Amino acid sequence: MEILWFLLAMGLLFAALSPILRRRRGGLRLVAPGSPDAADPADYGFALQEELDIRVPGPDQDLMDALDHVRRTGQWQAASQLLAGTSREGEVRWQRVQAFAGSAALELSQEPGAGAAWLKAWRLEAPKDAGGAQVHAELLAQQMWRRPEGMSEADVRIVAEEARESCNKAALLAPGDPIPYIVELSVARMLHYSEPEYDALWVKIIDRAPQHMGAHLAALNYWCEKWHGSREKADAFTHHAAARAPQGSLLAALPLFALYEHVPDVVLIRSFHQSASVTRAVEGALYAVHSARPDDPMLAHVRHLLILFLVGGERWAEAMDQIRHVDGYVGALPWSADPDPAASYAIYRALAVAGYEANGGSPATLPH
Repeated sequence: MEILWFLLAMGLLFAALSPILRRRRGGLRLVAPGSPDAADPADYGFALQEELDIRVPGPDQDLMDALDHVRRTGQWQAASQLLAGTSREGEVRWQRVQAFAGSAALELSQEPGAGAAWLKAWRLEAPKDAGGAQVHAELLAQQMWRRPEGMSEADVRIVAEEARESCNKAALLAPGDPIPYIVELSVARMLHYSEPEYDALWVKIIDRAPQHMGAHLAALNYWCEKWHGSREKADAFTHHAAARAPQGSLLAALPLFALYEHVPDVVLIRSFHQSASVTRAVEGALYAVHSARPDDPMLAHVRHLLILFLVGGERWAEAMDQIRHVDGYVGALPWSADPDPAASYAIYRALAVAGYEANGGSPATLPH
C-alpha cells in the first residue's frame, strides 16, 4: 500500500533502533542499545516480533487447531466441520474461509502443483460441501491477485473467470450465504464490472447480510480511486453505511478505511494527522470500537487501523490501548498490505511505546 512507502524508509532505521528510543518527557530521541532509558515493548508483555501471527487479526483457537490439523494430516474433514458449525450470517465464517484459502495458497506457492492436496481432495470427495466450494472460490480469487511469477495478463483473466464460475457454483450450494458473493466482489474488480453490474452484486449481499462489515470492506475497494471509483465515491459509500449503522455496529468505522485507501503516497506534514478529515474519521472509529460488542470478530480490524492513525497523530496512550487488545496478531490492514507485516506492526508498536513513556507512561500505568 502506497501509504507505507515513506514509512518503510523509516523502517530501515526503526527496525534496528526501535528498542532504543529514549523515553524523555516532551519528545523522543535515539539512545545507545541497552540503555536503561530505552523504551522496550517487552516490558509490557507484548509478543516478540518473530512470534506475531500474520494469518489472522485476532485469536481464533478453533481455526488455528483446524488449520494445524489440515496441514499436518492432509485431511480436509476438520476444516469442513468447522465451517459447517460456523454461522453463515456472521463475520467469523468469512474470516475462516479466507484463512483456509490463504493457507492453501501458501502451500501452493511453496509446492507448486503438489501443495494444498487436502483442498483438492475436499472438492473431489465432497463436491456439494458448501464450505469447500467457498474456500476453493476464495483461493482462486487470492491467486488471481497474487499473480505468481510467470502469470500473464491472459492467465490472470482465465483465473478470474474460473473464480467467478466457482462463486456461482458455491452460491447454488448455499443460497442464503453471502460469502460466494463477497468473494465475487474481488473478482468483479479484476473483471471490471460496470457500476450497474457491481450494484446488482452488492444488492445480493446486503439482502443476505446488511450489516456485514467484511463485505463492506471488500466492496470499498471497487469505489476507491485506484480502481473504478474516486475518493468522493468511496467517501459516499462509507459515510452512507456509517450513517445507517445501528448502535454497536462497527460500520461507523468505515470512513477511516476510506481515508486510509486515499492517504497520499508520502505524508510529510505533521498537520495531516490533526486535520479535520482525519480527526473525524478517527473519532468515528473510536466511537465504533467503544460501542461494539467485546466479542465482535471485526473489532480487531478496526483496532489495527486505528494504531496507524493514532501513532501518526502522536496520540500515544490511545494507541497503546489499541495495541494491548490486539498484540500478538497482525493479519489485518495496514500491516497485511506490507511485504513483512510483523516488521511493519513492530515499528508502530515501538513508536507508540516510546511516545507513551516520553509522556510519563509506564507498564504500571497501562490498563490491563
